Amino acid sequence: MKTIANYAVIGAVVLGFAAPVFAHHSAAAFNTQQNVTVTGTVTKYRFANPHVYLTLDVKKADGTVSSVEVEAGAASVLNGLGFNANSVKVGEVVSITGNPGRREPEKLLLGRDLVKADGSYVPLNIASRSVYDGKVSTPATSIAGTWFSPGFGGFTGSARKWVVTDAAKAVSSKMDARSTTQKDCIPIGLPFVTFYPVATTIEVQKDRVLIKTDWMDTDRTVYLDGRAHPPATQTSLHGHSVGRWEGDTLVVETTNFRDHPMGLTTTFPSSSRKKLVERFRLGDDRKTLNYSGIIEDSVYLTRPVEWSGNWEYRPGMPHSNEKCDLGVARKFLRDF
Repeated sequence: MKTIANYAVIGAVVLGFAAPVFAHHSAAAFNTQQNVTVTGTVTKYRFANPHVYLTLDVKKADGTVSSVEVEAGAASVLNGLGFNANSVKVGEVVSITGNPGRREPEKLLLGRDLVKADGSYVPLNIASRSVYDGKVSTPATSIAGTWFSPGFGGFTGSARKWVVTDAAKAVSSKMDARSTTQKDCIPIGLPFVTFYPVATTIEVQKDRVLIKTDWMDTDRTVYLDGRAHPPATQTSLHGHSVGRWEGDTLVVETTNFRDHPMGLTTTFPSSSRKKLVERFRLGDDRKTLNYSGIIEDSVYLTRPVEWSGNWEYRPGMPHSNEKCDLGVARKFLRDF
């Protein structure tokens, strides 16, 4: 069975100095340096955001049966790797490889990979291998369609070069895994949230473009009708977006963001002065979409910063359509 030695934490970002990093939450509750494999019968299974949970009844060497709870990745993320609500069923016998909990190693496991009795493979973590071959036979004709970000490299690679202000460092120094806004089903800010490895669908209409990212209700409307931004006092989580076409490139300007503790990255905030200019362009191969832009925030960034990354065309990829479950989102707090 394939095992994963290193846990790829969502949104690991270093901006010139050490900073706490975490996904929906930290893997600190698990011993990520140790891999174990357990085999048992699935007694509970919940396909949910921001985590999927399974419970196994595992028969021990002395004949007794113990219950092991397995924490897997988010339904939206696993959906992009080929895991869906029907991938596992209660009553199945499965083998799961993962990292044991630090406090109760025999009762809690951070799942990586699952193999069924028939040998079929199921990914349980963002770092797990995908069941898709990644090949696209039909090229895109425009930026419209469903796209998939293969990871955060395009964004975090740029973010490592950013220089943040002392105000940003002060906020960051007080943050830990419990500080994540995602425990309250509030996603991290734009544009970082769009680099989640989930399905993102772009719908182009005459007077607007709709962008839906399958992560904590990240739905956006980009107005193409020439309207102005509202007064600065009218703020929202994803701001107000207006756009224009430059040839076949969609250029989007977004302002009117509200203050956000994780508005720049998982570890750095953004303010209501944040301004975002994004560019969406179909790649020359017509199988990728180039997503680039500039972020300004005079409160937390010393100067405007840029990023660039590519999304992959996935015309057949569905959205998980799973809402963020507040109880599931806060479940990890029990481990602190």
